[in-house]
This record gives sequence, C-alpha cells and structure tokens, in this order.
Amino acid sequence: MDRQELADFLRSRRERITPADVGLPTGPRRRTPGLRREEVAQLAYISTEYYTRLEQARAPRPSLEVLAQVARALRLSDAERDHLHHLAGTPPGPPPGPSREVRQSIVDLLHRLPQAAAIVISATHEVIAWNDLAAALMEDFSALSRRDRNLVRRAFLGPHPEGRRLYGVSDAEEFAVSSVQHLRAASARYPDDPELTGLVAELLDGSEEFARLWAAHDVASRPTLCKTFDHPVVGPVAVNCDVLDIADRDQRVVIYTATPGSPSEEALRLLSVVGTQRLDVPG
Repeated sequence: MDRQELADFLRSRRERITPADVGLPTGPRRRTPGLRREEVAQLAYISTEYYTRLEQARAPRPSLEVLAQVARALRLSDAERDHLHHLAGTPPGPPPGPSREVRQSIVDLLHRLPQAAAIVISATHEVIAWNDLAAALMEDFSALSRRDRNLVRRAFLGPHPEGRRLYGVSDAEEFAVSSVQHLRAASARYPDDPELTGLVAELLDGSEEFARLWAAHDVASRPTLCKTFDHPVVGPVAVNCDVLDIADRDQRVVIYTATPGSPSEEALRLLSVVGTQRLDVPG
C-alpha cells in the first residue's frame, strides 16, 4: 500500500468535484476547491475522521467496501477506480455498482440529435445525461439533485404534479412494471451496491405497489415502442421510443422522436425553441 500516493490521489480527485456535481448546496465561501472532506465522507458512508486519515497518509489499508464507497463518492472512472485499488494494495474486482460515467462520444451524440429528445439512464434508471429537448419535454434535470433524477423513485414516490405520473406519459403503468423488473435484475448484478440496496429499501417502504411488483420476482419486460407525453405547455406529444444499449457501461440511451409531418413533430419543434421556459405561467 502506497499511503502517500493514495492520499495525494484522493485529494486531487476530491478537489475536482463541485458540490453541484453531487447534488449538494454550494453554501458559504469555500477555502479550498471541490468538496470538503466531511462531504466526501458523508457521500461514502464513512466517518470524517477515517477519510481525513486516508488523505493524511495515516490510515490502515482500507477494506474493499470502503474503497468502493470512496470511488463512488468521488465519481471515479473505471480506470481511476482500478488505480485506487492498486494504490491501496488491493487488486480491483468487478465494478461494485452501476456506472454513472457517460462516454463523451455518447454525450456528443445526444446533442447532435436536435429533433429528438434523448437521455441516458443508468442500470438503476437514474438519468445521467440528457439533451436540451429532453429537458424541455420531461424536466430540467440540471435543476434536480441526483436523487430526484431517478425515474423509478419518481414513478412510485412522486412528485406527481396535477396528478401527472412520470411527466404524464401514456405508459406510466407499464413503465412502473418494467422498471421494477429492470431494478430486480440490476440488484442481482450489483448485490453489494449500497445505493441500489438503499433505493430498493426506500421503495419497498414507501410504495405498496412497488412492494407487490417486487415480490413477483419478474425480470423480463417488453419494450415500449410508442408513448405520449402530456406536456403542460404544448399538450399531447406522441413519440416513437427507441432504446440503445451501452453494454460495457450497463447504460441505455433512450431516444424519443415524432413522426415527420405530425402535430407532435411541430410540438417538439416548439419545445426546442422555448426550452424549459413555462409559457403557461404568468411572468
């Protein structure tokens, strides 16, 4: 174990992350860039004292569980996670949880689809990347915390403004069923992921519907090819739904397009102009 190199690496990764990156408030003026040590410790579910000792090269060799939690808190890439393990003197194993790192080429692809609303979701249905039209059609994800970007949590626990479940999509009930099936399969792939375990526990406790579907142990689902969004500004928007798997990251790109020449295409064109502004709200 190279304690000093490990300490320097952890400090460099912590300083590059802003509070907004992990859904934390910026708060008063900060003396150092990036997150505070206590914030990393909170995100990693470890004590501030222990994390501080890691950065001061005074801690004993961290366990595999601690390394996994620190890697997740610092949003390390797969290569950085492996490097962390090598510095700690522990050979890296398979990823302990779903990847949230989206390849830049995929992000670029989203923004090269100006007439399509597109998002990237993780294995837990967290929206981890999106383009402007998706934000206009669904929600301004940049204004939400990581917690509130999870579509399974939103489907079962809300909020449901004006009684509209999951942005008023026509297949909300079908999505609820399929999302539980996907989450059940993800739980088998990542049994040691505390975030995933916590999400399932929260849903079981907060939704009888989720608990009933979870108890069925189903893992197969049928794709939804078409759906309609009930948008508060432009009204119904019927879209085709195509899903592209990113196998090496266990992620999916979801692309919504309207039939050429249809009223829904006009609605998407209008949304691409107004963006996330609410034209139905008085200025």
